[in-house]
Amino acid sequence: MFKVLINNWSKAIFLYSLLAFISFSCKKKEIYETLTPLQKIEIQFKRQLWEASLALDSLNKIESLEKKKEWYLKARNFFKMCEPILAFTDTGNYNYLNQPNILKIKEEDFTDIKIDEPQGFQVIEEMLFSEEKLEHPILKKNVVFTSNRLKLIHKNLTLGFLKEHHVLWILRDAINRVALTGITGFDSPVLSNSLEDSKMVYLSLKEIITIYEPQFRNKQIYQNWIKQFDATISFLSDKNFDSFNRYNFIKEHTHTALILWNQTVKDWEVVFPFKQPINYEVNNLFDNKTFNINFFTDQKGNPLEDEKVQLGKLLFEDKSLSYNKSISCATCHKQELYFTDGLVKSPGTSRNSPTLFYAALQKGFFHDKRTGSLEGQIIDVVNNPNEFHLSLNDLEKRVMEKEDYVVAFKKIYKKEIDNHIIRNAIASYIMSLNPFNSKFDLNMQGKENTLTESEINGFNLFMGKAKCATCHFAPLFNGLVPVSFKESELELIGVPKTKDTLIVTIDEDLGRYEIYKTEERKYFFKTPTIRNIEKTAPYMHNGVYTSLEEIVDFYNRGGGIGLGIPLENQTLPFDSLHLSNKEKKDLVLFMKTLTDSY
Repeated sequence: MFKVLINNWSKAIFLYSLLAFISFSCKKKEIYETLTPLQKIEIQFKRQLWEASLALDSLNKIESLEKKKEWYLKARNFFKMCEPILAFTDTGNYNYLNQPNILKIKEEDFTDIKIDEPQGFQVIEEMLFSEEKLEHPILKKNVVFTSNRLKLIHKNLTLGFLKEHHVLWILRDAINRVALTGITGFDSPVLSNSLEDSKMVYLSLKEIITIYEPQFRNKQIYQNWIKQFDATISFLSDKNFDSFNRYNFIKEHTHTALILWNQTVKDWEVVFPFKQPINYEVNNLFDNKTFNINFFTDQKGNPLEDEKVQLGKLLFEDKSLSYNKSISCATCHKQELYFTDGLVKSPGTSRNSPTLFYAALQKGFFHDKRTGSLEGQIIDVVNNPNEFHLSLNDLEKRVMEKEDYVVAFKKIYKKEIDNHIIRNAIASYIMSLNPFNSKFDLNMQGKENTLTESEINGFNLFMGKAKCATCHFAPLFNGLVPVSFKESELELIGVPKTKDTLIVTIDEDLGRYEIYKTEERKYFFKTPTIRNIEKTAPYMHNGVYTSLEEIVDFYNRGGGIGLGIPLENQTLPFDSLHLSNKEKKDLVLFMKTLTDSY
């Protein structure tokens, strides 16, 4: 009878009830060993979901705050062990359960604006571990919602559709997620339980690899995985969040795991059906080959073809493409100023000109994220009466007036000039501005060993105590959220109108609010990259700050609220970071290591 059950996927998972909660007898072990690797993984996964929900149920049954905290941590550990599979197979539910304790706003168009109250583990954590008065009915409601959602996933989600390449994706996503958000405090903002969380993820990955041991042709690769997992778990154990060496973790653990991952791909002879945001062959997250540029554009073929990029550069610098032939893209984005203009606000605009370095590697453009592509941004600039002030038809005519352009477009695009391929070429040039050759990158790549102790400490602060990396995500150090890289975040940090710290008022620019008039989006702006920040002053959308020291002081005070500006929806932690003078200096020194040679 059992053999019949095992041959059917859905019935085989019925064994979960026999195996998950009862210690193995010899017979049950024998049955378990006949399951496929995916069936074994599903049993583990569903057990972890169930245990997480039961721990939350126990939290609600007791009155002691300290006991509630203990049950929360148990639930959180089981949830983190679920994370690699849940985040991959059911992103919606994973994000629901792990969302930050801020309003979730989705603005599709003027008729489709959704504002949802947050639920899940971060909300519960903030209620239990913050110093504010605990409201038990609200806590109980959130715990019930979260537990019920876990039970719903447990009931409905199966893994029968997964193939070997999915398992490898799960492994790589989890490794990268830990490095880029897991160890930063991104989803444990109050408790800073990130190292324990990350350890749970790695224990789960070790379980998966152990289950897949028979799949390895080269057993040494399997042994190297186990050795590396043990080393990583040990490195994450008994560490202090503030003093944890994130630089060493990424270099010695994340990158080593990526090397093993690529060796496993070859050993299992897996062929992937399509590319992902991060290229498969990379073993380093800080390299100009790390990102798949085609993920960020609708262009066909290779957008970085040399002739296409050079043509785009000519168009980018051509003043004849504006109404009065007096400005070009390069007017506000000067190469010698790292593609900014060095001004507080660009002429004809109300905001500071951001760098174009790494601009292609994001999802959303302009400070208010009003366009979704580089090509869309170019349309906005061309049509803007304070900038190019042309129609797209006029743009075509201006380009076609020059025979060199006609010949070049015919050669490269095999077609007559139209505004689409004009924008395509300019976008290709901007897409080429991702050098990844800063001092920090070269050290991460192992090409140099030149970072000072203070610079490394600055990176560790950035990724930890100073909470910078919970908004400026490595390796791009912008708001593009790993590991799906599908969303560039908007934040309300409370940028003041002036530097005055005695009489403080918020800058009057309403930011994202001006697009859809969503009240809860007032003063929200896209998170920019801090790569090349040493060369791109002044800072903020209004250019209010002129030095990195001023920037660090603003964040250390707690942003706008810390300065005394009342902001209901500020997303930045508004308590002081309590950085010492040395820590502030180290942060600045690290940021300067992100300056590219160009």
